[in-house]
Amino acid sequence: MIAFVSGGARSGKSGLAEALVDEWQSARGGARFYLATATARAGDDEMAARIARHRRERGDGWLTLEPPLAFAEALAAMPPGSTVLLDCLTLWASRVMFEAGLSQAEGRAMLAAGLDEARRRDLALVVVSNDLNEELPPRDALVWRYLAFLQALHRDLAAASNRVIEVVAGCVIDWKGGDS
Repeated sequence: MIAFVSGGARSGKSGLAEALVDEWQSARGGARFYLATATARAGDDEMAARIARHRRERGDGWLTLEPPLAFAEALAAMPPGSTVLLDCLTLWASRVMFEAGLSQAEGRAMLAAGLDEARRRDLALVVVSNDLNEELPPRDALVWRYLAFLQALHRDLAAASNRVIEVVAGCVIDWKGGDS
């Protein structure tokens, strides 16, 4: 089972995704993993505070891993039947493009490999991402390329997911699979 949860910044999507992971893990049993794509760097006090707040809000019972790029390999090491939250695809995409310098095709292949690994291992996977396509198109070519890459990842993920959810100002919109 794969779910894609998207929404704007601070819309409530992470909380909803965590609740969905809790629900699935309660029904399935097994371990509960949090794959964190955000890591605080030296001097990034705001990100460190956000990460600490998210950890406090999640509470105990989560096994946290921080594999910013190689999340398929992290999934391959998890016990079958586990439930996993990947938060968030937006930061992962920026690392793929800007830190690793990979192409859109390489990034999309990495996402597909992760989704395939989740299915092979019978993992319940919830992927969170920001919807950054709500404003006027950017004038900067690099930002435009990043948004195009992120939207391609979103399309791929939505097509592969059993459930697609959008969160708008705390309101949940089920676009696909909401009856399950």
